[in-house]
This record gives sequence, C-alpha cells and structure tokens, in this order.
Amino acid sequence: MNIRLYNARILTMEESRDIFEGEIWIQDEKILYVGSGQNPHEICDDLPYKCIIWDREVDCGGNLLMPGFKNAHTHSGMTLLRSYADDLPLDDWLNHKIFPIEAKMTPEDIYHLSRLAILEYLTSGITAVFDMYLTPETIADAFDHMGMRCVQTGAVNNFSQSPEMVEEMYLKLNKKSPLQSYIIGFHAEYTCSKELLEKIAALAHKYKAPVFTHLAETEKEVKECVERYGMTPTAFLDSLGIFDYGGGGYHCVHMTQEDISVMKRRGLTAVTNPGSNVKLASGIAPISDYLKAGVNVAIGTDGPASNNCLDMFREMFLVTGLAKIREKDASAVDAMEVLKMATVNGARAMGLDNADVLAEGKLADIIMIDLKQPNMQPAHNIPKNLVYSGSKQNVAMTMIAGKILYEKGIFYTGDKPEDIYRKAEDIKRCHNL
Repeated sequence: MNIRLYNARILTMEESRDIFEGEIWIQDEKILYVGSGQNPHEICDDLPYKCIIWDREVDCGGNLLMPGFKNAHTHSGMTLLRSYADDLPLDDWLNHKIFPIEAKMTPEDIYHLSRLAILEYLTSGITAVFDMYLTPETIADAFDHMGMRCVQTGAVNNFSQSPEMVEEMYLKLNKKSPLQSYIIGFHAEYTCSKELLEKIAALAHKYKAPVFTHLAETEKEVKECVERYGMTPTAFLDSLGIFDYGGGGYHCVHMTQEDISVMKRRGLTAVTNPGSNVKLASGIAPISDYLKAGVNVAIGTDGPASNNCLDMFREMFLVTGLAKIREKDASAVDAMEVLKMATVNGARAMGLDNADVLAEGKLADIIMIDLKQPNMQPAHNIPKNLVYSGSKQNVAMTMIAGKILYEKGIFYTGDKPEDIYRKAEDIKRCHNL
C-alpha cells in the first residue's frame, strides 16, 4: 500500500536534524521518502518509480510526525491484574498477590489480555514493545493478530519456563513473522538458581546473543545477592558470562559505580521504569550517572499490574522529573535526551535498528502528534512540549509497518474494542477476581 503523509512537521530523531516541514512517503512496510516534498517529479526520478499512485494521501494539517515510542519493558498479559493488588511493597505484591494468580492463567487468557494491552499501547503512540511474560507463543499470536510489533524475552525462573523453552522460543519466534522477534532472558537473579543462570549463560554463548533480565530493582534484592554470592546482581551475572554478548537490565535502580562500569564495558542497556518504581517505592534510578558513563538508557512502562497504565508520556515526564529531584539539579536529563530514550535508544535495545528513526528504507513505524491541542500551545519547543506537557490525547495516529492501526480515536486492528473489554471481564470473573 502506498501512503503519502504531507503538510506535516517532521521530527526524524536523526542526530543534529531539527524539525522541518515536509512529507513522508510509504510503500508497504517501509519509508520510501522523507523530505520537503517539493518537486515530486524530481524525487520520483531518484526512485525506482517514475510515478507513484497513492492508495491514500493524508493531510497532516501541520501536525508532527515522529518515530513511534518503544516500550522497552512490559508484561502485557498482566492487564488482568490492573488495580488488583495496589499499595503493597514489591515482595508482598509479587509473592502473595501476583504469582498465585499467574499460576492459574492459561495461554488463552494471556492471548486475550495481551490484546487489551495492545489497544492501550496504540493510544499512547507505542509502536513496539519489549514483552516478558509466561506464554510466548500465544503472546506472539496476539500481537500478530493485531498488527503490533513485539520483541519478547524469556521469563525463565525456578518455577516457570526453562532454558530449553527459551532456546525453543529463540529459534521459533525469530522466524515467525516480520512483526515478531525474541531475545534470550530470565526473570531475575533472585528467582533463579545458580545452575539455572549458568544454563542461560551457556545459551548466550551458544548463540552469541544478548540477555535481558530484571536487575537491581530493590535494595533488598541487591542486599540478598551480596549475602549469597558476595557480589551485586550485576557483578554476579557478569561473572557467569551472561552479559558477554550484551543485553541489559530492567529497572537498574540500586547500582554501584562498579555496576555502571560493567554496563558500559558490556554495552548493556539500562531500561528505566519510573512509574512502577515510584508506585512500588523501589527507588529512583541514577539516570544522570548512566548518561555520564555513556550507558544506553531506554524507557519502559513495566506491566499494568505495577504501573498501572501503559503511557509513555507519563514515563517520559517521570524520567526527567525524578532525575532532577535525585540530582537536586533542574538541568539534569534534558527533555530531548528523554525523547531519544523513548524512541531511538529503546529501538536499539530491542534489536530494532531498522525502526529507530524516520529515514528512507526504515520501517514505517510512525506516529502523528496533534499539535492543535491546548497543551501543545504555544509551540516554543515541540520536543520539550512532548516530554513536559504531552499526553495520550495528543496521539492522532499510530502506524506500524505502514498500516494505520489507530487514528483519531478509532482502532483498525480487526477487533471491536468492546469485544476485547468483554473478554477481559470474563477472564476476571473466571479467576474470581
């Protein structure tokens, strides 16, 4: 399908390229052209086509086109548990409320609950998610069915999944469809035996592959790891060779300077989840320290049971706001740096280098931001408006792989939202919640 998006402001997120007025041409799942749009016949002379017949032309009305947000850590199927177990510390919340219900959830449950999360991602301008949950195949089916891009990672621990399953999913889901991929991973150091972790390290070495996990989320987690192994979780996992081929950690709140040095040396990504960390009182991640050290930082919402919303705008504001409080410095973590974390850095952490910026040949994962809303006026600085005053109400369109899946409040995913909501309620009743 050929789509022309014109009369737009464009933020490509390429280095040193400011917002400009122009248009984007899309053919099937990829971007064909990004530029001013002047002299279209001359543009076509540089393309394989002398003339393009448009299936649809969209007048953007001066609104902003930019790369979609990349939610670099989430648990989509946990929509079932949204607002079910709030106002509890992480340890009690996880062990006494979350794990018991998850043990009863079926693959079909997770399929339907993931579809509910996808609707919310689309309204927030999220075009790809880094998902860690229990039934990878039904999760992949849900995302494929809805046309949503998903990178999954393993959730192996002492009582769920296994290294063998992770390897099976790694081989299978990386071939499933263009929208799906899979990265080796495990739940956390504190839920895995050393023997289990050594098997994950062996997988990383076998495939020369990155590994992701929950890392240094709470003080308790770090303290207990030091008591067990005489090392922080980061140092211990690195000593096993788990990070020899890169990867990263989710949360990364309680990190020493030595831990940060390991992250820099191994090329790891710190995926910060400020909404979840604030709500569970886990702490504030040292974002400024990561940036000073040259560590890649991405942003995730975490799951809808701990956040509870899947809203990248709220996360962006919290990243910079909490950093300013932590550093006692209003200039800490500039808004443009945060926007980069939510787009480019997340894409690179997820292995989506072909969806990081808007450029010819890249995937057409594009969002349109409505600049005509009151919270976007006046337009002194659009990137800062996005981070400091932007909200989901500004998302006018979400396109993934060249297909518009959400536009002006309407979903084009092949399913009626009401049916998805009804199914989630049925699952809730089935589990007596």
